[in-house]
Amino acid sequence: MGKIDIIKLAEALNLSKSTVSRAFRDSSDINPQTKERILKMAKELNYQPNHYASNLREQRSKTIAVVVPELANNYFTQIIQGVEKVAKTEGYHILIYVTDDDIEKERDFIRSLSNGRVDGVVMSVTGESTDHSYLQHINFERLPIVFFDRTYDDIDAPKVVTDDYHSSFMATEHLLENGCERIAYLVVNKEQSIGKTRMQGYVDALKKHGMPLLEGLVVDCSNSYTENDEIIGHFLLRHAPDGVLASVERLAFSTYYACKRLEIDIPQDLKLIAFSSLEIASLLDPALSTIRQPAVDIGERSAHILLKQLAGHVLEESERRVVLNSELVVRASSGMK
Repeated sequence: MGKIDIIKLAEALNLSKSTVSRAFRDSSDINPQTKERILKMAKELNYQPNHYASNLREQRSKTIAVVVPELANNYFTQIIQGVEKVAKTEGYHILIYVTDDDIEKERDFIRSLSNGRVDGVVMSVTGESTDHSYLQHINFERLPIVFFDRTYDDIDAPKVVTDDYHSSFMATEHLLENGCERIAYLVVNKEQSIGKTRMQGYVDALKKHGMPLLEGLVVDCSNSYTENDEIIGHFLLRHAPDGVLASVERLAFSTYYACKRLEIDIPQDLKLIAFSSLEIASLLDPALSTIRQPAVDIGERSAHILLKQLAGHVLEESERRVVLNSELVVRASSGMK
């Protein structure tokens, strides 16, 4: 049926547009059974009424939603800072929504925001391996969305990402050049865009240097520090890697904890590098080598693109997919020379 509006919803129910409209206004002059049928069909078709559109079509809320998987990661807080910095210059406020990597929360947030509460959304997505077709029913002219970091490739919306493949390749090559022969790749979800792309960089770097991808060296972890302590500790004892590439920051922390508990010396016994924008990485013991993503810049670019859309301008093709470069910062944890 395509994107659902009130006219299509009325046609599907064989009712008049005014009857459907009264159901959403909670009008008293509508049969309760009819109202229930309308609301049920609307939910099934993922239709959300825009309560502002009928009377306030030209009015803006001057608010942008920022949807992130978590706030514990310093990376996302820096991105939020970037969005807010740009939004403020144009008189916009931001609202922050945290999905906790829960696709149901993501769906609920977007559905609730599509009724006019905010003018637009910048979002790092959650459910790449699950059904996210609900977005195909969102009217992006009414609610423009800009993806950053984690994206849905099958959704036609602007995206701001980093050079994950090149960064992972470069980090793996750095470990190889520092003498590592059994390099592990730690990942939370191999099916997510970032996990998949970073893993490919890792695999191709090994291949370039004639190193096999050894069984068991790609480790599936979780978002729980408690679970990761057990997963990584068990892995280190069983497979004895001499290098670790952590695809996200929390997995580097868990590796530090596990190594300390097992009396594995970093970097003497195990060299470690991680994707991280942690500002205190240099203060860890030993200082953590990082692939530092331009988090604030990601937020700024995402906000600029969204505000350009809200101003009614057509995006250039180069603005539909922006790829920013990360920086390899070598410190003691990977055997800084």
